[in-house]
Amino acid sequence: MSAMFIKSLTHALMITGFVFVMMLVIEYLNVLSQGLWKQGLRGSRWKQYLLAAFLGATPGCMGAFAVVALYSHRTVSLGALVTAMIATSGDESFVMLTLIPGTAGVVFLLLLLVGLTAGILTDLLLAGDSLCKAGDGHEFVHHQQGTCNCFPRGQIAQQWRNCTLARAVLVVALALFVFGLLTGQLGPQVWNWIRITLLLTSAVGLFIVATVPDHFLERHLWQHVARQHVPRIFAWTFGALLLMHLLVDQLQLGDWMQANRLLMLLAACVVGLVPESGPHLVFLTLYTQGAVPFSVLLASSIVQDGHGMLPLLADSRRDFFQVKAINLLVGLLAGMIGFFTGW
Repeated sequence: MSAMFIKSLTHALMITGFVFVMMLVIEYLNVLSQGLWKQGLRGSRWKQYLLAAFLGATPGCMGAFAVVALYSHRTVSLGALVTAMIATSGDESFVMLTLIPGTAGVVFLLLLLVGLTAGILTDLLLAGDSLCKAGDGHEFVHHQQGTCNCFPRGQIAQQWRNCTLARAVLVVALALFVFGLLTGQLGPQVWNWIRITLLLTSAVGLFIVATVPDHFLERHLWQHVARQHVPRIFAWTFGALLLMHLLVDQLQLGDWMQANRLLMLLAACVVGLVPESGPHLVFLTLYTQGAVPFSVLLASSIVQDGHGMLPLLADSRRDFFQVKAINLLVGLLAGMIGFFTGW
């Protein structure tokens, strides 16, 4: 039992560390872009679909938040919102890239294609509801897009002389993560492309934390990424790994899951309705162990959208449940097709 606990703990630390680094990089690029994605979504309906799909497919929650904000601001259609929410996998996309990088690419491509199809059909069938009816036209601002010098050349030394607690904690955490990768305590035991990728991305993350101004580090990296996302990702990942070992290794339920794939498919779709990053990791972990087929992973990925829909729940419960119902229907349909074709 202790070996299972330690194995799950080290695996969860490796996954969480990689997710943390990737989120640092995405946050950094998001601020550097200064909201150019917002201008890109304006214009033709096709441009809305394509860019909403692209933003939804971007790992993490920021792309989904961006589309929700634009939908609430009467800038994109309901179909574009559906496209983004089907294309997104929230924070779980980082975990898929860590555990199943090859399969993750297939999943992301299928989500993008299914999302585009579902979005177009949504606007065709619900033409009267295609524009946002959320009311005030106010926008949920999760990341203020003011001008930010992310690499203040003349201030870096001064920042280190007056090093904040947040910067010190993040630098030490990343340095320990890099040390764990170098010594083989975390990640693959052999030098392969996965281990090299982990080291390179971690080095980029360390550079970002070491050089960004205090305002950027405190607001974007510390308050948003480190305090909000990392603890939840670690808890869900560690819990999912432990649960997987308990169900498959200890209780020997792998054969039961294989014999009840349709039930697991329905459960994955229902759990996907929860507007939270994390529950999907249970089915992702089971898939990596061969306990559930690809159709279950795909259906779960379609229905769930991380916590990208939470801002819409606060703004319009009607629109929230409407999009969730559409996603559930699409997820069940895609999952059934995969199930009966042997995926």
